[in-house]
This record gives sequence, structure tokens and C-alpha cells, in this order.
Amino acid sequence: MIWLVAMACLAVGIVIGVVFASRLNTSPSRVHELENQIRSLKENHIDYKDSVSDHFSMTAELVQHMTESYKEVYQHLATGAQDLCSLEVASKLLPASSDAVFDSNNNGQETSGLLPPKDYAAKQNPEQKGALAEDFGLDKSKAISNEESPAQSGNQ
Repeated sequence: MIWLVAMACLAVGIVIGVVFASRLNTSPSRVHELENQIRSLKENHIDYKDSVSDHFSMTAELVQHMTESYKEVYQHLATGAQDLCSLEVASKLLPASSDAVFDSNNNGQETSGLLPPKDYAAKQNPEQKGALAEDFGLDKSKAISNEESPAQSGNQ
């Protein structure tokens, strides 16, 4: 009887082992399939990176071409204004040189009288405290009385 129970336990153990091994699916073919999938994903990622790089390279070339075309159109307008309008009107409308608009010496601000907004508060004199100073706008007599008040209330 003991032999029969031992054989039954052995058979059940083998069945459970086979089912468990099939669930794990650790066969060499599965490992090879996963390696191929990883290799394919890496190749797709490299292709994607190359595509993005090509896209931005082409975008840079197109923007450069667009800028050159804009300069040519602007030069055409400037020469047309100089030829077709009076010299006074042409000088007000467009600068004479082709790259005058693209210069970074802020000529447009001087002629138009407009200034960009400032990101700081203007001071009347250099010794004046700025708006970002810790004690800006505080009256020293009030600050001293406020500092003494907590100390006095703590002593009472």
C-alpha cells in the first residue's frame, strides 16, 4: 500500500512539475525569440533617432533658406521704396542697407522713440534702495518698535 501511495505522489509531482515548467516557458526558443525582439526594438530606436536628427537638420536648412528669402524680399522692398518714393519717405519706411533690419545695434529703437519695458524699477539716484531690497519701503522707526513689541510681551 505504501508503494502505491508513493507511486501516486510521484505521478502527481511529475504532472505538477510539467505544468509548472510549461507555465514558466523558459525554453531556449523563447529566450531566442525575446533576444530577437530586443534587437528589433533597438534597431527601431536607432532608426527613430536618425529620423529625428534628419528632421531637425532639414528644418534648420529650411529656416536658413526662409531667412535668406526674407532678406531678399526685404532688400527688394527697400530698393523699390528708394526708387519709387521720395528720399525722405523712403528713409523713414526702410533702411537703405539690406542687413539693416537684422543688425543688433537697436537702430529701430532710436528712430521710433519706443523703449522696451524694463524688468526693474528705475531709481532717482544710485544710492536709493531698489524695489528688491529687503528693507525697501519700510520705515525704520516702525521696524524698531515692531521688534521691541514681541520682546516686551514675552517678558510680561
